[in-house]
Amino acid sequence: MKSFLLDHKEQILIYTCTILVFLWIYTALSKLSDLTEFKKQLDNQTFGNSTATFLFWFIPISELTAAALLLFRKTRYAGLMLSTLLMFLFTGYIALVLLGFYERTPCSCGGVLKEMSWQMHLWFNIFFLLLSGLGIFLARFPAHSKKRIRNKSTMLF
Repeated sequence: MKSFLLDHKEQILIYTCTILVFLWIYTALSKLSDLTEFKKQLDNQTFGNSTATFLFWFIPISELTAAALLLFRKTRYAGLMLSTLLMFLFTGYIALVLLGFYERTPCSCGGVLKEMSWQMHLWFNIFFLLLSGLGIFLARFPAHSKKRIRNKSTMLF
C-alpha cells in the first residue's frame, strides 16, 4: 500500500484536494444559500448568541478559504492543514453530541448532510478527516522539483 501511495503520490494528492474542494464549496454554498435558516440553526445550538454570530461568518468563510487554498500548488499544504483543522473540529463536535454533552442536538449543516443520522455524520467526517490527513502526508514531500512546477500551471486542475 505504501509503495502504491508513493508511486502515485501526485495523482492521489490531486484527487484528494479535488474531493475536498467540492466538499468545502458544497457545504459553504448550502449555508450561504439560506442564511436565515443557517442563522436559525446556529442560534438553536447550546452555545451563546455571540458565539453563534461569530460562527455564522467564520464557518462558511473558513470553508471557502480552505477550498481556495487547495486550488493552488503553492497554498495546497495550507489548505490541507485548514481542512484537517476544520474536519477535526466538526468531528469533535459530533462526537460530543453523540456522547451526550449537549441537552439537545441541533444540526447547523446544510444540504444532504443535514439528512444524515449523527452516527452517519460522524463516519462521514472521520472519512474526510482521514482524507485530509492523507493529503498532508502526501503534500509534505512533493514528488516533483521546483523547476518542473515553474513550467506548469499554478492551479491544481
